[in-house]
Amino acid sequence: MRALRSRTLAAALAMAVSAVLVNATAAHADPVGQTSGFYVNPNSSPAAWAAANPGDGRAAAIRTQIAQKPMASWFGNWSGDISSAVSRYVGAADAVDKLPILVAYNIPGRDACGGHSGGGAGSVGAYDAWIASFAAAIGNRPAVVVIEPDSLGDFSCMSQAQINDRVGMLSRAAAQFRAKAPNTWAYLDAGNPGWVDASTMAQRLTMAGVASAHGFALNVSNYFTTGDNANYGNRVASALRAYGYTKPFVIDTSRNGNGSNGQWCNPSGRRIGTPSQLGGGAEMLLWLKTPGESDGNCGVGAGSSAGQFLPEVAYKMIFGY
Repeated sequence: MRALRSRTLAAALAMAVSAVLVNATAAHADPVGQTSGFYVNPNSSPAAWAAANPGDGRAAAIRTQIAQKPMASWFGNWSGDISSAVSRYVGAADAVDKLPILVAYNIPGRDACGGHSGGGAGSVGAYDAWIASFAAAIGNRPAVVVIEPDSLGDFSCMSQAQINDRVGMLSRAAAQFRAKAPNTWAYLDAGNPGWVDASTMAQRLTMAGVASAHGFALNVSNYFTTGDNANYGNRVASALRAYGYTKPFVIDTSRNGNGSNGQWCNPSGRRIGTPSQLGGGAEMLLWLKTPGESDGNCGVGAGSSAGQFLPEVAYKMIFGY
């Protein structure tokens, strides 16, 4: 069985490497240069909370320090018709000449190790159709998209058949954005410095079709410092050279202002990090996780569900306590 799995892995990797020759050097349009800055979602969960609670003593700080900062909007099986949801969001950003940041989070069996955000599309076919509609809904408008957080870090909690299905879905997803959203920079998620070693992650990224994506994303919903992530990202990028190419990366800085204390699920004492910007040790630093949104029923978010906005957690994250 182990030998069979090794042959399956080798075959998948060989196919992915052959795709590199076709895709790795193809040009991506520059969505940053087509816009006047990152989009601030007026309907984000912290913005909605602050608007609904103007008399709350925490509202002003949450509004100015979190809600008015550019951050990603996440799309999944809660989004309804994905084509309409994505088109509305990207259209709103385009109308004000801003660059929207989106996260696609609907892969079957998502969050296989953490468990708090489980779910996703019901089948491989359903996911392929969903992500194709996602990409088509962006169309020619500029956007940044992070594809499926945790998806390449979770292999230790998955069967080989599930891994094979997953890398196939991710590879097809990256190809969809390249074909249908030419002004989008799409990034495959690549975990964080504390999860998978750089050479293994480079192998997984190659299997998952990063050659067709613009790059890879680090630290999504985690807390490792920007420096730690830049170090790791450079090692992954260097390891990709073994497959004949390299890629840029972005870092989620939404909650890494105090670094990591070794916990990932609503740890106490964390702090917001550098707001979304170009450069800073990566191609971009981005707020991908919304500060104050729960990771699940754990830590300082005990009793909450994943994605629920917790104003007290958000408020403490502004000051780092």
